[in-house]
Amino acid sequence: MATMAHRSLSVIGLLLLVTFFTSMAQQKTAVLRGTVVDSAGNQALEYVTVNIRTDSAAIKTILTDASGKFELPGLAPGKYVAAFVAVGYKSRELPIELTADMPELDLRKIELSSEAETLDEVVITATRPIVKQDIDRLTYDVQADPESKILTALDLMRKVPLLSVDGDENVLLQGNGNYRIFINNKPSDMIARNPKEVLKAMPAESIEKIEVITTPPARYESEGLAGIINIITNKNVDNGYRGSVNLNYRAPAGGPGVGGSVTIKQGKFGASAYFGGSLSQRPQTQSNYERTTHIGQPNILLQNGFNEGTSNFTYLGTELSYDIDSLNLITGEIGVNLGQFGNDLSQFSNTSTFDGAPIQEFNLYNRGKSRWGGYHGGLNYQKGFKQNKDQLLTFSYRFSSYTDAQDNRMRITERFNYQVPDYNQTNDGTQDEHTVQLDYVHPVSKLNIEGGVKGIFRLNNSDFRSANFDEATGSFVEDPTQTNTYENNQYILSAYNSYQYKLEKWGFSAGLRAEQTIVKADFISSHSNVDQNYFNFIPSIAINHILKQGKTLNLGYTQRVQRPGIWNLNPFVDRSNPNFEYSGNPDLRPVLNNNFNLRYSSFGKASINIGLNYSFANNTIQRLINYNAETGVSRFTFENIGKDRSLGTNISINYPITKKLNLNVSGDMSYIWLEGIVDGEETRNSGMRGYIYGGLSYMLDDGWRLNGNFSYSTPYIMLQGQSNAFPYYGISASKDLIKEKLSLSGSISNPFNKFRNYINDMAGPSFTQSSFSQNYYRSFNMSLSYRFGRLKDEIRKNRRGIKNDDSAGGGQQGGN
Repeated sequence: MATMAHRSLSVIGLLLLVTFFTSMAQQKTAVLRGTVVDSAGNQALEYVTVNIRTDSAAIKTILTDASGKFELPGLAPGKYVAAFVAVGYKSRELPIELTADMPELDLRKIELSSEAETLDEVVITATRPIVKQDIDRLTYDVQADPESKILTALDLMRKVPLLSVDGDENVLLQGNGNYRIFINNKPSDMIARNPKEVLKAMPAESIEKIEVITTPPARYESEGLAGIINIITNKNVDNGYRGSVNLNYRAPAGGPGVGGSVTIKQGKFGASAYFGGSLSQRPQTQSNYERTTHIGQPNILLQNGFNEGTSNFTYLGTELSYDIDSLNLITGEIGVNLGQFGNDLSQFSNTSTFDGAPIQEFNLYNRGKSRWGGYHGGLNYQKGFKQNKDQLLTFSYRFSSYTDAQDNRMRITERFNYQVPDYNQTNDGTQDEHTVQLDYVHPVSKLNIEGGVKGIFRLNNSDFRSANFDEATGSFVEDPTQTNTYENNQYILSAYNSYQYKLEKWGFSAGLRAEQTIVKADFISSHSNVDQNYFNFIPSIAINHILKQGKTLNLGYTQRVQRPGIWNLNPFVDRSNPNFEYSGNPDLRPVLNNNFNLRYSSFGKASINIGLNYSFANNTIQRLINYNAETGVSRFTFENIGKDRSLGTNISINYPITKKLNLNVSGDMSYIWLEGIVDGEETRNSGMRGYIYGGLSYMLDDGWRLNGNFSYSTPYIMLQGQSNAFPYYGISASKDLIKEKLSLSGSISNPFNKFRNYINDMAGPSFTQSSFSQNYYRSFNMSLSYRFGRLKDEIRKNRRGIKNDDSAGGGQQGGN
């Protein structure tokens, strides 16, 4: 396997080098230059965006310097459109043609005239704005970024202000993993369950824009403590088709993957689809636990293990659209996803007293398997009105179904004073959800009024069973104390009303959402139940002020609700490691979090976003560990015992150092205070939590783009301990082999670190504990992308839709 991997890497490197030098030798390029001035005063204009594009895509973008000058080298011969755009000025476009006989083209003086009206929002401008700061969100226009043709959606997330990607390829919003991801304003089961896999398989070119919503207005559900990431896919095609496909391979941990999208439009009917899949192999890695206890019979537990596994994942999502007429639109959606993970684990466990006398020993072998899958669909009807195109009435229905099955088979050998028999565990879970929603938007001059009602009906079921081996009968006998059928049904009824008002340099948004939640949980086998009923008013306020050209200030406040999800509530006890058990808690209640944020944005030669944020919550859900001296087992579970406070800052800078070299720096750093009652004792912990990221990209004259990036994540602070810090670094190269059709990219990540080590140190009143595990960190990746079809017009889609962001665990796990 190692020899094959080295040969594959050699072939990849040779292909990149051959393509690189061949393209350098064959391509002839030209230089475009000029000076942009004010038409009235003939004064040089700084920070004007100069965008060079073909009929279908942006090629290069640059900003003018202090003297109004610009210079764009490395342009291939051909016909282009040069667009000049600046805030406060009318945009201007010039057709140009570069030939092999004309190595330089000087446009000399380009005059721009002032706009009669000031823009009501601040943008980094290109032919299409790259970044737009609105009252409650920041929008990144992916199609205005030339690199979108060669990046995956996950790679692109590194460039979006307020977002970052850590060393485990988890996307963070302002350093926080507790958020929600939507696709086209709708929740997606496939991306909620497997965000890394979907984003790695999704070509960035298939995305129109990414919205980062830090102060969600009242029309959004109240969950997602850090905010919402909304991915709008590209549907631009007119009576034709457009698509892309991406093939990639990752080693030594990983494997082949494919992803892509296609859009078709014929008359009033339009359809789009995005798809992907991957096969992955995880070579053998090591893990161990060390636990020291101080009650009962004080002892030291040492546990060493080795595990390896394979996984596969596939997904398909489709959206359909039918224009009845200019005022009536019907859209629908259908999606499926499924996956499987197999794991082989062997571990040796030894428990001794402080003086070294052995208490018990055993070897355990577990061949575990988990399977998941689901499907979803929806139907939307949108009614427009002749008197105002922004007046809308929308009715939406959506359903989804998700299954999750776990199967562990534990076999124990080499026993010493350990009487637990061999055992099997299964947990079959289903989650069904139905949503109906009615929204109405009514603009009145500069005031926009929205209102609506919504009902969410969730039906969750978990059938968990455990069977112990009976030596007398030679068969496995079900253990009734570890077997039950658990149902958790949740009904959420809500109504909202919000207002948005825009002046020349001010924007205001305010709203109120009322939510009634009813929870009925039943343990069918044991005839017991848990009922909950709670009501919440959720306010949101956002203010936007344009200070001057290219600079804006945003202030926001909102409350967010964190409802426990089924994975937090499910009482199933995972005993795949008999010394350490994992379980949910059906008695959990929701958490109300208060968020304040202040952000300053400056869009000139450099794009700068600086923010301050403060949040606090009581009765937060904390993951705890308790040690039972009688059984010698540590139990992980969840409880409403925490009080959290967080004060932090975040920064994002994108700066073109030269015409070819670009710097991107971002980071989030917060000081966290945690406190709660554990085993009757007050427990406190605090510290810094966050990340920093830096990236450099360099564009060569022949079209090659080189990228280097580095990030560092601080330890993760928990109520009973913390994890270790870790760095991440990598380099990549990419190039269009066939202009606007075929592109090749390759990357190397963490070449000098074979493994990433995960270390968690935790402590309680009666124990201290440290866990260690590994994942392959060194990675080599190669990707080939092909684009086909032609970009013309766009498919209509609903401007309002269902957005269920109300249950905990959205985005990545590990939030407050």
